[in-house]
Amino acid sequence: MSGRVRVRYRVTGVVQGVGFRPFVYVTATGLGLSGSVGNDSAGVLAEVEGEPADVEELGRRLATGAPPLAVVETVTATGLPVTGGTGFTIAASDAGPATGARTFAGPDVATCADCLRELADPADRRYRHPFISCTNCGPRFSVIRDLPYDRPATTMAGFPMCAACAAEYADPADRRFHAQPIACADCGPVLELAVPGTAPRFRDEAVTATRRLLAEGAIVAVKGLGGYHLACDARNPAAVAELRRRKRRGDKPFAVMVADLAAARSLAEISDVEAALLGGPRRPVVLLARGPGTSALAADVAPGSPDLGVLLPYTPVHVLLLERGDGAPDCLVMTSGNLGGEPICSRDDDAAARLAPLADAWLRHDRPIHVPVDDSVTRVIDGREAPVRRSRGHAPLPVALPVPVPPTLAVGAELKNTCAVGQGRYAWLSQHIGDTDDLATLEALTASARHLEHLTGVTPESLVADAHPGYRSTAWARRSAAGRPVRTVQHHHAHVASVMAEHGLDGRDPVIGFAFDGTGYGTDGAIWGGEVLVADYKGFRRAAQLGYVPLPGGDATVQRPYRMALAHLFAAGLPWAPDLAPIRACPPEERGVLAHQLSSGFGTVPTSSMGRLFDAVAALAGVRGVVDYEAQAAIELEGLARGVPADGTYAFGLTGNSPLVADAGPVIRSVVGDRRAGVPAEVVAARFHAGVADLVAELAGRIRGETGLHTVVLGGGVFGNALLLSGARRRLEGRGFTVLTPEQLPANDGGLALGQLMVGALG
Repeated sequence: MSGRVRVRYRVTGVVQGVGFRPFVYVTATGLGLSGSVGNDSAGVLAEVEGEPADVEELGRRLATGAPPLAVVETVTATGLPVTGGTGFTIAASDAGPATGARTFAGPDVATCADCLRELADPADRRYRHPFISCTNCGPRFSVIRDLPYDRPATTMAGFPMCAACAAEYADPADRRFHAQPIACADCGPVLELAVPGTAPRFRDEAVTATRRLLAEGAIVAVKGLGGYHLACDARNPAAVAELRRRKRRGDKPFAVMVADLAAARSLAEISDVEAALLGGPRRPVVLLARGPGTSALAADVAPGSPDLGVLLPYTPVHVLLLERGDGAPDCLVMTSGNLGGEPICSRDDDAAARLAPLADAWLRHDRPIHVPVDDSVTRVIDGREAPVRRSRGHAPLPVALPVPVPPTLAVGAELKNTCAVGQGRYAWLSQHIGDTDDLATLEALTASARHLEHLTGVTPESLVADAHPGYRSTAWARRSAAGRPVRTVQHHHAHVASVMAEHGLDGRDPVIGFAFDGTGYGTDGAIWGGEVLVADYKGFRRAAQLGYVPLPGGDATVQRPYRMALAHLFAAGLPWAPDLAPIRACPPEERGVLAHQLSSGFGTVPTSSMGRLFDAVAALAGVRGVVDYEAQAAIELEGLARGVPADGTYAFGLTGNSPLVADAGPVIRSVVGDRRAGVPAEVVAARFHAGVADLVAELAGRIRGETGLHTVVLGGGVFGNALLLSGARRRLEGRGFTVLTPEQLPANDGGLALGQLMVGALG
């Protein structure tokens, strides 16, 4: 054995639940190596012995030939004394923290093509099995209780494998070799349809009966990977309207699920990048430009929205529900199983109670969901992904950090909450949690933070929260600190820092950061939202801002854009003439109260919010005076502007110095003048978008002249507006700027926790 060597390979990254141990087994035996491979809390550990060239080749393949779902971060080799031996084995997992690090838990993955072929094959023993999966697909994060990732540490622990599944699990040549969630009809979870007042139906009979219910116009709660959906026939106007009424959804758009990419193309215009997102392993909801086929959907699916949210099936249950034939619907509304703002239902008892007023039936199964995970939502702008909500398919994959951070927990924002833990060169962001405006969401935040800490092995030494003194998430951080320091971070600084971090900026050089959104607590006590910061992780300077106008009544004005229009008219010195749409929309009694508030300052707070300016212009253009959901007025204003030549632009006034102040008064006067001259609302919308994009470029140019900085960051929820983001980026790049936009995380508050983490840890 004198020519032999023995090496221990440590592999870290997303290497559990992705077929990595079987890959090592097959590769090592193919190279004639002896030894073993196993999981531990830090990743995968392989000890191999054989000829030096073969041992070295295994190390190379570990780094470059891993299974498709794996993400290899590091491969380290340590020489060991030769011990001899023959054969190669998969060792039992070791739960101990072998290196003080933790492996990366994998996200839930859509059903793969191989499993789909078996699902449709009458000769296959898993034909029509609603829980078919293998090493390359199926549940991961939503079922993992602990690491290492083995069946006893998942919610599949209660389903002992039958002899046939156990044989596949033990066969190195099988696609299900050491695939933890596998099962079949003889040993796996069971599908059940529960309809009040009738006997339950099981397995394929449950699928058939559910399809019939959907065809008849019923609303069915469907249990998926990470929680329940509420489903109905998207082509049935009565069913969609009833779902909207029961869920108290207002006009907020629903997403629809169709069987395949061809069906999606019948509804929307789809680019190659969008097609790859729709059909990829993450299977998010993708916001797509409407095509002619959307006219066949119920009008209430997405009223007033320029886009349609579309997703493809990502579980076998979805595939079976959308099979063609029997008169079953070919397009289903699939919306989260909850009321607006609440966490998604994931426990069967909770779904039975909370969804009782919403659903006519429950299609469920007995595999527990350990971690609720809502659908991810994304869109494509200028050929690049621009996430709207980062959840299923992403969580809990880490984001690599440009500089190391101490163990830290960032608790996120008030709305669209996500939390994050960070240590060293990684941050782990939670799934989408929701709006922290009720007890259930705060409890979900508690559970998500604890589970992230447990999976990652990060024990936070400090917490970071938003600087707004009234945020429930900030109060939660203080209650949960247990003696640890709590640092607060200004909202818009966190927006800028989040984009910096995801693009790998180490913070040594500041950036010109635009943070445009609806609401953020400013350092002067005002409500900010139209900010330009010269920022790094350690601090920021407010280099420019949208000029202050009075915000009367807080949330009431957010829900009634006509109020913001009146405030902007007041600030611009324009009379409240009855020919203007927002004046007509405002009841006379309310108008009198607003006039008193604005003239006296009573009950108002200054705001520089760009989001509220979009609201005001939408109201003045006659687009929307009252909203049912966040940013509805801005979304509909953008929809009008798409494809319309601006043939001009609205110019802001620029005054002051440090900060520069962008006065919206000239814009408001131009909008009023155009509307009185009969200019169509869509042209007003296009000119306004062009004017804001021009403002971004002008302010960046002036600040570059002062600072010499060339990198611009665009963040905050207003930059979820595709037309504005594209126009601003084009103008900035035309002036020679390097432009960074959110591509891994949402521009909105769903990405805020990463920025909080960086500023809180490094500032």
